[in-house]
Amino acid sequence: MKAFLDENFLLQSTIAEDLYHTYAKDQPIIDYHNHLPPDQVAQNVNFDNLTQAWLAGDHYKWRAMRANGVPEDFITGTKTDKEKFMQWAATVPNTMRNPLYHWTHLELQRYFDIHERLSPESASRIYDEASEQLRSPAYTTRGLLNKMNVKVICTTDDPLDSLAHHQHYAAEAEGFNMYPAFRPDKAMQVDNTALFNSYVDTLEGLTNRSIQEFQQYLDALKARHDFFAEQGCCISDHGLPHLFASPYTEQEIVHIFRTIRAGKTLSCSESDKFKSAMLVHFAEWDHEKGWVQQFHVGAFRNTNSRMFQQLGADTGWDSIGDYKQGEALYQFLDRLDKENKLAKTIIYNNNPVDNELFAAMTGNFNDGSVAGKIQYGSGWWFQDQLDGMTKQINALSNIGLLSQFVGMLTDSRSFLSFPRHEYFRRLLCNLFAEDIRQGLLPHDLPWIGTLIRRICYDNAKAYFPFKGKL
Repeated sequence: MKAFLDENFLLQSTIAEDLYHTYAKDQPIIDYHNHLPPDQVAQNVNFDNLTQAWLAGDHYKWRAMRANGVPEDFITGTKTDKEKFMQWAATVPNTMRNPLYHWTHLELQRYFDIHERLSPESASRIYDEASEQLRSPAYTTRGLLNKMNVKVICTTDDPLDSLAHHQHYAAEAEGFNMYPAFRPDKAMQVDNTALFNSYVDTLEGLTNRSIQEFQQYLDALKARHDFFAEQGCCISDHGLPHLFASPYTEQEIVHIFRTIRAGKTLSCSESDKFKSAMLVHFAEWDHEKGWVQQFHVGAFRNTNSRMFQQLGADTGWDSIGDYKQGEALYQFLDRLDKENKLAKTIIYNNNPVDNELFAAMTGNFNDGSVAGKIQYGSGWWFQDQLDGMTKQINALSNIGLLSQFVGMLTDSRSFLSFPRHEYFRRLLCNLFAEDIRQGLLPHDLPWIGTLIRRICYDNAKAYFPFKGKL
């Protein structure tokens, strides 16, 4: 019987152990998509306690607590940080076989050297010990990232963001690089006309120009895209239910924009056309600058309308969506490819039913210009767990080239989430080892180890056009 979460956690053979400890374990981390708050990096803050560092903003944990019968007041409400933590500690023993059980104890081990299981009995001791460490100089936000050997973090930033915190950090750059990622979801969200017009009004003030016509809108957004590039940005990101690829004419989009600025509600067809047009323009700008574009698709968002009204977005009311993905995906990519304006692209899928579809689709648009130009991204959101990551890796392996895969990311709001990279690497090494054990791959560890090292770090280092030294 294997011990729980020992040095060979997830490694089911001596071959897996050799691969992980020799080739994967010490690789640096490029976290090319996360939701870390740039202000906390720039200000190099210390957290007062473990709840602030670990539970705040973590909707994975919040969902588990709700499922465990914890009242909202102990989750997002007014209870003290210690009281909230005690409720999380009471929840953890009931998360067995959920990835949270592994993540929780990995994070306690890697950041705090705490190897005791979290439970109501151990909660107070663990809270006090970890909180004391978090208040020390070595456990600032920058210290936590350096502790995990992070070389790059890419945050998620709206086009209207000033990027002042990125500028602040760039002037000091302690051990790792922090870059913004251009996330223009709000810039094409026209289903709520009033909110969209408010967004455009803010853009008017920011760019010091009138925006009444569609071309004026494009020019203002392009100016923000240019500004992001000046700050080191080389990645865009889009969170969408699915790709939008409705046919449209430029005249139609001009008319639709005027309709929006007049305060009128769009039809579903008009909304889809506008979103389709905006995606094309964003993609063309990305290609022009040599950026990497990312598309996270397939989530039903804010499904609990009552709690969404109470708490807002990103608070734990989203789920896997069963959208039809294929047709719009290939139409969008094909339109750009025909015009030779298809940038490096990563597509993340939230529904495992579509794994093979996505793995196959990305192969349709690799053109030999760049290794792995079109990527099937790592298991995302509900899929970044053992089964989900295994299915994504197997689909990519069977249909594409796993050897060119750019690997894992955190997609997290927490500075304590970086052991997710370790989790992925252990799983990856175990999968390769099992193939070797079965005779599906030769017992050539230096060769296999080189592929593992590439997937963990080297491929991402080569793929993303970061300006700073890695």
